[in-house]
This record gives sequence, C-alpha cells and structure tokens, in this order.
Amino acid sequence: MYKRQIRRGATEVCLQGGIHPKFDGNYYLDVIKAIRKVSLDIHIHAFSPLEIFQGAQTLGLTVEEYLPILKEAGLNSLPGTAAEILHDDVRDIICPDKLNTAEWLSVMDAAHSCGLKSTATIMFGHVETYDHIAEHLINIKNQQIKSGGFTEFVPLNFVHSEAPMYKHQLHEGIQQGGSGNDVLLTHAIARIMFNNTIDNIQMSWVKEGQKMSQLLLMWGANDFGGTILVP
Repeated sequence: MYKRQIRRGATEVCLQGGIHPKFDGNYYLDVIKAIRKVSLDIHIHAFSPLEIFQGAQTLGLTVEEYLPILKEAGLNSLPGTAAEILHDDVRDIICPDKLNTAEWLSVMDAAHSCGLKSTATIMFGHVETYDHIAEHLINIKNQQIKSGGFTEFVPLNFVHSEAPMYKHQLHEGIQQGGSGNDVLLTHAIARIMFNNTIDNIQMSWVKEGQKMSQLLLMWGANDFGGTILVP
C-alpha cells in the first residue's frame, strides 16, 4: 500500500486513531518498523498524545521513556490531535475518557524535549465558550514558549452530522459546528495569539472547502496542508 502511494508522490504518512483494547505500545512500534521497511525517507507523522500515553502505560513505561524508543524506530513527528478544547470543564463533557489538559500538554512537552516536533489543534463549535477557546490558546502558547516544538496550529470545526454526542443529543445545547464567522475569527485570533511563537496557521481545507480556505488565507492562515492520498 505505502509503496504505491510513495510512487504517486507521497512524502508523509499520517497515522492516528482511537484506542483499541488489543493495541499496546509494541503495536505502535511495529507499525513504525513496518513503514520503515518500505521507505527510509518518508516522514512518519503518527500517534496522538492519547495513543502515546496509552502505549507507554501498556508497557509499564513513562512517556519520557517510550517516546525515544519510537523515535529510534523511525517516528518523525506527532499530530496534535485529541486536544479538542484544553479546558477540563469541556473535556469532562465531550471526551471524559481521553487525556485531561495537563496530561495532553505533558506528552507534548516530553515529545518536544526528545526532539520530536508536533502540530497543535483545537476543535471548536460544540459546547465550548469563547473563554474556553481563550484558555486553550493560552495553554498552547505557554507550552510553545516552554518547549518550542509546535510547527503549526490547526483549527478544526466540529462536524456534527455523524458525531454520537450530537446524533443522540448526549449534551444539552450542543452546536452544529461553528459558523462561517466563527471559522474566520478562530483563524484570525490564532494568528494574533501565536505571533512570533508558532509560524504556521493551517486551515483544514477538507472541512472548509476550497472557497472558504482561499478566504482564510486573508484571515491569518498560511498553510493549506497537504494533498491527501487515501489507500
């Protein structure tokens, strides 16, 4: 599979997903090794902080011990997913089974400390308030000032249509994603907030579409991300 995509011009493999009860830290390590058997050069951008945290726990290792093992096997960087909103009041509602704010930041701190760069994300447009978004941005900026490892910040609008918490109305007042104005303002405020700390603000062109993504280039974004090649 990867050989075919590399022949088509792929430069990066991005891997991220939920926690599977049968996956342990060795599974993630084996995935990295399998990709490296196909290509020594392709960039491996893989495993959210949640996966890293869970993988380390299953092996009885600390995150600080586990990340260098993955790096030695060929991991190049981490996706900054599973961040959602870095405010525990929100996380207790939308993702109580994921890492809390301090745990997410601690994984990123450990990754940056061992030389692994990462992205950072926010998912907005569900149950959060502007205050929650502000705290999220402050947490990301403080971590960047400390460790300097975030290469880009990616705002992600909540897609409600297939989300269980919306479909089954698990939470009162859940929104159907942010409005167009919310999308524009989130990117613009991120640009202002991360001035001189995170160089790149990336829009999710797959979510926002071509026209909105073009407009976002005038609202603080400077990165379209990559062309996605599916298996």
